[in-house]
Amino acid sequence: MHVYLETERLILRRFTPEDVELLVELDADPEVMRYLSGGQPTPREAIERDIMPAWLRHYERGNDLGFWAAIEKESGAFLGWFHFRPTDEAGEVELGYRLRRAAWGKGYATEGSQALIDKGFRELGIQRVVASTYQDNVGSRRVMEKLGMTHVRTFRMSPEELSEDGIYDPVMSAAAFPGDDVEYALDRADWERQQPLPL
Repeated sequence: MHVYLETERLILRRFTPEDVELLVELDADPEVMRYLSGGQPTPREAIERDIMPAWLRHYERGNDLGFWAAIEKESGAFLGWFHFRPTDEAGEVELGYRLRRAAWGKGYATEGSQALIDKGFRELGIQRVVASTYQDNVGSRRVMEKLGMTHVRTFRMSPEELSEDGIYDPVMSAAAFPGDDVEYALDRADWERQQPLPL
């Protein structure tokens, strides 16, 4: 098992081709997918053909950025995943997470995200972290705020963007999400100001 990092309660490790079933199960929960696809599951063939191969390619680049399976230390259970991937802007990465419903409300999203942000700024030379979600996803927005991220813009995704490259029906996606998306960000200087003073 290739461990990327550990927190008090989590192990974040690389995905392997054998993890397809874990992703299929995660995305089969309508509540998990509520703000992503309007509750539609991700088709297995899309995970096998497109999603998993794309995630595995991140590791080949050797830049310590990509997608990471979240494993609960105590039980060894798969809780979901985090991503920490480059954007089109130099020095900027996008943070994201998707967790099983059984893991909600327990601080795992905040714990895993904080560890990734700290690693990014301390070890990887990251200058800015961004994250986005649908306006009504209060739980995800609360995580971003706990991380010290601030709301920087509100935007509307096109039906094509909502359809995630053909995986979901764009007409359905547009109907399911009539509102806007919100983006949060944390710059290195703001992260440094939030760090505790040395004793």
